[in-house]
Amino acid sequence: MNRKHLLRAATAATVVLGVTGLSACSAAKTSSSSGSSGGSEAVTIAVPSWVGAEANAAVAKYILENELHTKVKLTQLDESVAFDALNSGKANVILEDWGGAPKKVKLYVDDKKSIISGGGLGVTGHIGWYIPKYLADEHPDITDYKNLNKYASLFKTAESGSKGQLLEGSPSYTTNDDALIKNLKLNLKTVYAGSEAAQITQIKESYKSKKPFISYWWTPQWLNSQLDLVEVKLPEYKKGCDSDPKKVACGYAQTPLQKYLGAGFAKNNPKAAQFLKNFNWTNAQQNEVAAMIADQKMSSDKAAEKWVKANPDVWKAWLPK
Repeated sequence: MNRKHLLRAATAATVVLGVTGLSACSAAKTSSSSGSSGGSEAVTIAVPSWVGAEANAAVAKYILENELHTKVKLTQLDESVAFDALNSGKANVILEDWGGAPKKVKLYVDDKKSIISGGGLGVTGHIGWYIPKYLADEHPDITDYKNLNKYASLFKTAESGSKGQLLEGSPSYTTNDDALIKNLKLNLKTVYAGSEAAQITQIKESYKSKKPFISYWWTPQWLNSQLDLVEVKLPEYKKGCDSDPKKVACGYAQTPLQKYLGAGFAKNNPKAAQFLKNFNWTNAQQNEVAAMIADQKMSSDKAAEKWVKANPDVWKAWLPK
């Protein structure tokens, strides 16, 4: 998908429970050692810094280690750097790509062929602007972006000054929101919480006290099962409408999330590669594991173990034949 829509390709370290905190320049090289039971060489999974991606990696790690006897390393890398790491062999797989590095895909997948497609994750991502339902119930027309200026004063904070605050996550996320505000002539200002965890804290606090707020937000996200949020209708997304980041005046697409594998790794480790290609689950299943980690405060390993033991009918279909 040759577009630069909002991606949560953050480098913030929050909500990366259980993920090895390696920087882009220090990502560990893939080990050539085999698992204790003679499995494939170690697999290094690139994990972005949001909990849904951590859920993917935790479940894949548990199954690779316990069913395929393959050691797994998790390394926190943002989206663009993760493609560089797969190309160089410092990482082997990306389990959740939102399409925000089309130039890297063209370079490494299409041209150099050092990275191959691993197919779809099964999860469809969507980003938009959301408000609490209690606010939509009070002001039914607020769900249309054309009416946001009418209510902008409701969203004012000390950080946003005379404009309404549009709450964002991390400053390192790629987003079209500043362009949208400018091109749609909205009296809003983006204000960054700093991370997914900090953004969730602000949303939960505002929701509990019934305060008006508007936030960039996404699905799948485990918090959506606990809070009743309503998406604001932005101009309809059409292919190519966001190709020029400065001229974006449309909403965000429904994005089937993709997986990528290092070509050399896939060739030399066919069983592990086939499992990773087969790994495919739903938004609800990802949210279930993510909620265990972020909301129930379980370790990612324990959350993965609990989910795997409860869902053998799902993951056994992912195992290579």
